[in-house]
Amino acid sequence: MTTANASTAQHPGPLKTHAGNRARARPAFHAREWLRKTALRLAFAAVLVFCLLPIAFLIATSFKTRDEVLSGHFLPLAPTLANWSSVFDIAPLHRHLLNSLGVALISVVVTLVVAVPAVYAVVKLRRGPALASALLSSYVAPPVVALLPLFFMMRYAGLNNSVLGLGLVDGLMNVPVAFWLLRSFFKQIPVALDEAAWLDGVGYWRTLWRINLPLLWPGLISTALICLILTYNEFLLASVLNSRPDIRTITVAISLFQGERVVNFGQMAAASLVGIAPVYLVALAFQKHLVGGLGAGR
Repeated sequence: MTTANASTAQHPGPLKTHAGNRARARPAFHAREWLRKTALRLAFAAVLVFCLLPIAFLIATSFKTRDEVLSGHFLPLAPTLANWSSVFDIAPLHRHLLNSLGVALISVVVTLVVAVPAVYAVVKLRRGPALASALLSSYVAPPVVALLPLFFMMRYAGLNNSVLGLGLVDGLMNVPVAFWLLRSFFKQIPVALDEAAWLDGVGYWRTLWRINLPLLWPGLISTALICLILTYNEFLLASVLNSRPDIRTITVAISLFQGERVVNFGQMAAASLVGIAPVYLVALAFQKHLVGGLGAGR
């Protein structure tokens, strides 16, 4: 027994050797994990600063005088509320905000009414396979190409200088975006559900309305939000198709703070923050749906 104990003490077993190796490897593993997490946090922090820097610059500029804006200082040396008090006297921003929201809501309704049946026909009914490519090719062309024909068409239809006309045009312009976003959501719904309904004698429209749409609500919400933001931020069509001051959208109203010789940077920054606030609150409230929609379209 004494000899065996001495031999065991001189030559430790494999269990003790492996335990020692694991003990030495554990600090190295924790160090690598800590470095990885730290690098990720620094990367996220850099992206966050990059995204928030323009907003911070707008906020700082809205409290600056004209001389401070031209001096190039990031923070105002003598903050003033003159820009905020004068911006609402110069332009009725509340009316422009309502115009933008009205155009965006009409546009979303038009986009979904056109895009949902089109996606259902292509994905589920296997009809019009070339429609997807045709829609995408139409969206690739710059909007300025269709500006002149659209202007005359809207004038002949009597829809110039109206919220309804601008919402109709923006809604049709966003159909390709909605088509590609909704396509992936439709593909996630099993075709077997539609086939079972068809075997029971249910028509295509009722199948779309009663089976697909209840399962499609997350995709519809995310697509509607993305199209709403695109329409809300649109400037070119809004500046050409609507020339009446009481029909201007917020993007057109903000551009008018730039005079012929002098740019009122402080007032423009304050008006920009007013225009950003509604769409920012909407995006913040529905951020999960927005992330799901931006990750769709595969």
